Amino acid sequence: MLQALGLGPAEEAVYTALLARPTASAHDLARQTGFDEPETTRILLDLSTRGLVVIAAEAGSGAPNVADRGAGPPSARYRITPPSVALAPFLVEQRNALQRAETAFAMLTEQYRSTAAHPAGSVMEVVVGVEQVAHRFHQLQRGAQRELLVFLVGEPIAVPREDTDMSESSALDRGVAFRVVAAKDYLDGPDVGRDVREAVAAGLELRLVDSLPLKMVVSDRERAMVPLDMTDSGGEPSAIVVHRSGLLTALVHLFEKEWAQARPLYTTATGVRAKPTADQQPTEGELEVLALLLAGVSDRRAASQLGLSIRTVERRTRRLMDLAGADSRLQLGWHAARAGWF
Repeated sequence: MLQALGLGPAEEAVYTALLARPTASAHDLARQTGFDEPETTRILLDLSTRGLVVIAAEAGSGAPNVADRGAGPPSARYRITPPSVALAPFLVEQRNALQRAETAFAMLTEQYRSTAAHPAGSVMEVVVGVEQVAHRFHQLQRGAQRELLVFLVGEPIAVPREDTDMSESSALDRGVAFRVVAAKDYLDGPDVGRDVREAVAAGLELRLVDSLPLKMVVSDRERAMVPLDMTDSGGEPSAIVVHRSGLLTALVHLFEKEWAQARPLYTTATGVRAKPTADQQPTEGELEVLALLLAGVSDRRAASQLGLSIRTVERRTRRLMDLAGADSRLQLGWHAARAGWF
């Protein structure tokens, strides 16, 4: 947490350990953090130089010396300077640095687009090689500030699925709107159901289609990345990065069209399931059979009460189980309740 304000991991560990105490000596903090005492003393000296801690008193003296910002004798006890006062300058410094970086980013981007030496590069660039493709993919996902639009198809080639999951988590944590359309074959990979379920629970919006024409990621509707056939680069993974242009607009339009036609996915206890289409919903006659079966009525008696043949009851029961993906009538009842069939 404090590393974002310029503190190193060891400094943050000592600072947070001291934060939980009114006062503490270097010896106390060394035991708590696992650092040796000389290292802890050095860290306290650095923190006191920055104004983050002060010497409260020497052990047993009972006389605080809040003005002293040196490391003090071995018996010295330290306390935290109020964070609202001590950390404010660090926060301002980081904000100013970020603002300067954003200004430089905007200037360099505009200069790149307007340079005559890059007429094609201002619209599209080709990236070749596993490392380069993975690097640009992460740039697009980690650089998104508002929205990510993704097509998922088949097995990953250049970017391992676990790396994709980490990028998704980072984007969701930042509050980026994340919409994904996945082809059915993408969900066939190992452990995909579990990973997708976690992502959906974290806020990712996911829909399913039978097939997609390409893989794609669109970042803030300003940049997109589309993998190319590996044969186009001598067997190495490659991709094109598309910048703001008519082509990018067409890719966004393609995403929105597929999104509108795709079926939403919802989470279940074991993974995810696609929202059924109209022909995947039970009919009124099938629900009548289901109600009697769940009440413990036999197939023969259900047929008699409904004025149907026993073969019709069995056929309707079989279709209900197919719709639910159930292997037993107990599972059928659980799915019916879960899907809100009655």
